[in-house]
Formats: sequence, structure tokens, C-alpha cells
Amino acid sequence: MNAQILHLEAAAGQQNPVLNIGIFLAFVAVTMVIVIRASRNNKSAADFYAGGRSFSGRQNGLAIAGDYLSAASFLGICGAIAINGYDGFLYSIGFLVAWLVALLLVAELMRNTAKFTMADVLSFRLRQKPVRMAAALTTLAVCFFYLLAQMAGAGGLVSLLLGIDDKLGQSLVIAVVGVVMILYVLIGGMKGTTWVQIIKAVLLIAGAAAMTVWVLALNRFDFGAVLDAAVTNPENANGAAILAPGLQYGANPIDFVSLALALVLGTAGLPHVLMRFYTVPTAKEARRSVVWAIWLIGVFYLFTLVLGYGAAALVGPETIANAPGGQNSAAPLLALHLGGPLLLGFISAVAFATILAVVAGLTITASASFAHDIYNSVMKRGQASARQEVKVAKITTLVIGAAAILGGIGVQGQNIAFLVALAFAVAASANLPTILYSLFWSRFTTRGAVWSMVGGLLSAVLLIAFSPVVSGDPAAMLGDGVDFAIFPLKNPGIISIPLGFLLGWLGSITDPGRESKQLAAEMEVRALTGHGAEPPVQH
Repeated sequence: MNAQILHLEAAAGQQNPVLNIGIFLAFVAVTMVIVIRASRNNKSAADFYAGGRSFSGRQNGLAIAGDYLSAASFLGICGAIAINGYDGFLYSIGFLVAWLVALLLVAELMRNTAKFTMADVLSFRLRQKPVRMAAALTTLAVCFFYLLAQMAGAGGLVSLLLGIDDKLGQSLVIAVVGVVMILYVLIGGMKGTTWVQIIKAVLLIAGAAAMTVWVLALNRFDFGAVLDAAVTNPENANGAAILAPGLQYGANPIDFVSLALALVLGTAGLPHVLMRFYTVPTAKEARRSVVWAIWLIGVFYLFTLVLGYGAAALVGPETIANAPGGQNSAAPLLALHLGGPLLLGFISAVAFATILAVVAGLTITASASFAHDIYNSVMKRGQASARQEVKVAKITTLVIGAAAILGGIGVQGQNIAFLVALAFAVAASANLPTILYSLFWSRFTTRGAVWSMVGGLLSAVLLIAFSPVVSGDPAAMLGDGVDFAIFPLKNPGIISIPLGFLLGWLGSITDPGRESKQLAAEMEVRALTGHGAEPPVQH
């Protein structure tokens, strides 16, 4: 074992879990005060679901960045770059390019057409009951898979960040994260959740920026020197291959194409991202918020490039891979190497703040989908009062929070990458085709919408279930001893996304029912001009 590893182990022994927990509790205390203050204006459904549509484009852009830059973005991408070099950075490119799809095709039109949820767009000119039920099903599926990944990630990080390595301790932390998230949503609604996401985005980007400057300063602000150090690190068995494509996906490039399709197209169909467009007063602010998000997320992903190769140079791929958190430990270990226990404590707090903010956004989206789309629009036929709807949304929050806690505890130690991949694949396969058809194709029908959403959801889930991420691979969820994988790719996007579009088209051209041409024309005018869109709420 070389001196570098011994140094890191000695530093790890010096880290103070009490300090890490203290920084995290300080973040929770400050944000909880802000959430309570924000909750004073929660008087209507628009306040609870959309923050009263009172956020500016800049504020919403920060919140979108906070919602989108999950633990996978910070910890996962840094680790992927540290281990696999160039191929790891391809995740960053996919996540960033996806926002161009959201900006050009979705953001303004969704803000003009919808009220609170994605189903508002889809059911505008189609039959309410089947479309809202199908949309709520896909929304809940995406949110739940994403929630499981975040909650399980919280447990997985505990061993490295807080010094807790037993199942009971990790389960306790997952429960604490779940309870705090439930309180954020119940007390603050979308307004409180948005401020948590804004604070978290500022902390995350500032922390990543500080570490990036530190790494560059150690190399005289020469990124080429960082790359040279990563290539020549004794632990780097791949040599200069980490600077070229092919290290991770060279053996099966189709797998990468499938993943890239899911990443690029899935973002524009993620329900918790779409819901953020309704928190601004105008379509112009919706566009502005996406532009802000693109800049913030783009700059952050440039930071991850420096941090990933910096971790490979200063910590070493072997040390990272053998750490309790595996690849996810790259950024924390780099923080420990640079600034010792204090910087590690700050990064620990940022990592948990990241998880808290994302799960809060997912939870309020899922609860809004059930309360607004199923309870009010389907069960009560739109006759429920705002007070009743918000009450049901809060009850749903408790149920979803409890399910996320139990699910997160249940998947501890499992390969959770498939959960994130499945969330993006379902969003791209089921949600995006239906959204685009609804906005741009006047002949789209109710049957096409239901076929597209249900077919996209089922195909993505089934292909993942019979793929190497679940069985037949040493890193599979069920281990190498079980093998029923018949689908060769690790992401279903290359099959399920075209299938979602095909089913939407096929269902529409074979539907004998005629949708209202008047409603289709009205929706087109509203989407393009904003005429008749939900007005901003004033207090």
C-alpha cells in the first residue's frame, strides 16, 4: 500500500462524524426556518403546488439546478470520471444537452398550457379520466424509482461521510432524511421546497467551485497538468486511455447510445422538472429560468470534469474504487485530501442537502399528481375544493414518504444505478412522446395517449427487469448467481423510446373516436401565445 493511501486512511481516521452531523443539522435548522416563514402565504392550491407562481426566472433557474443536480450528478459523475475518464464525462454531456430539448420544445409551451401537473397538458383536449389516470401512473412510477435511488444513496453515503457502517445506522439515517423531507413538503409546500433547492444549489455550486479552484491552484491553474497527473498516477492501470473514449463503453457502444437517448430525452419528461415551469408567472420567465438552469448546470458539469480528474490524480482510482462508497466516494475523498475533516464535513452536508432537496421536489410532484389528477379530476370530477385537494396532497405526502423510507431501507447495498436509468427511460418512453404529440400533432387522440404512456412504461420496466442490471452480471442487483437476463443492454431507451412514439401514433390513427378540433385549435393558440393561461397569483 503506497504512502498516499496511508495518508488518506490517517486523514479518514481524523474525521469527526460529530462535525459532519453538526454541519448537516445546521443546514436543516436554517432551511426549516425559511420553510416555516415561506409557509405563511400558503393559502390555496396554487400556493401549495406552484409556490403562488411568484418566483422569478433567475430564482426558478437556481431551483431547477438544485432539483436537477442530484447526488448522482455530484458524487456519481465525479466518480465515473475518476475511474473511467472521458466516458464518465459523457454523462455530464448527456445531462446538459437534455436541457436544450426542454428549452426549445417544452418549457414555454408547458407553462402556457398547464395549471399544476403534466396531466393538465395531456388532458386539455383529450378525455380526462383515462389520460389523467395514465399520466398519474407514469408520474408516480418515475418519482418512486427516483426517490428509491436518492434514499438508498443516502444510506450508502453514510458509511464514508459519517462513519456509520452498519445496516441499522444506515436505516436510521434514511429514516431521518425521509422525515425531514416530509416536513419540508407538509409545512412549506412548493414555496418552501423551492427555497430549499435554491439554497442547496448555491451551496453545491460554491463547494464544487472552491474545490475546482483548489485543484487547479495545486497545478498552477494548468488543467493539462491535472490530466498528466491523473495519467501518471501509479494507481491508474489504464494510463492515457482515461483521456480517450471507449474505456467504459468501447465494448458495447449501442449500450451507450441507448443510455444517451434516455438521458437526453428523459429530462424533458421528468415530472418534477416539468412542475417547476408552473412556479413562474409568465412563459417568458419559464424560458428565462431554463436559460439560467443551463448556465448553472453547464458550469457545474465543467467543475465535475476538473474534480473527477483531480480525484484520479490526487487520490487515485484504486483508493476510490476500494472505499466504502465505491465510485461515489471520489468527491468526498478529494475534499478530505484537500481540506481535511472540515472540508469533508462541508461536502458531507452538501451531499445530504442535495438528497433532501431532490426528494422533497419528487415528493411534492407525486403528491400533486395524485391529489390533483386522480382525487380531484377523476374521483371528484373537478368538484373538490382547494382545501380538500391540498389536504389529500398532504396525506399522500405522508404515504409516499413512508414508502420511500421503507423502499430505501429495502434496497440498501443493492445496485441502484438501474433505478435512475429506469426513471429517465420511463420519462423518455412514456411522458415525452405524449407531451410532444399533445403539443404539436392535432390528430393525437386519447387512445394514442394511453397506449403511449402505458406501453412506454411497461416496455421500459420489462426490458430493465430482463437486463444485465438486474441479473446475470457480477454488478447486477441480484448478483452473478442468478441469471434470467435476455435483453443485452443495460438501458432500454433505444427500444422503449421509439416504441412509445410508435404506440402514440398507432393508437391515434386507429382510434374511431373523434377529438374536438376546436379544443385542439384552442390548445395550439394557448401554447404558442399564452392567451388564457393560468394567471399569476398575487398576495
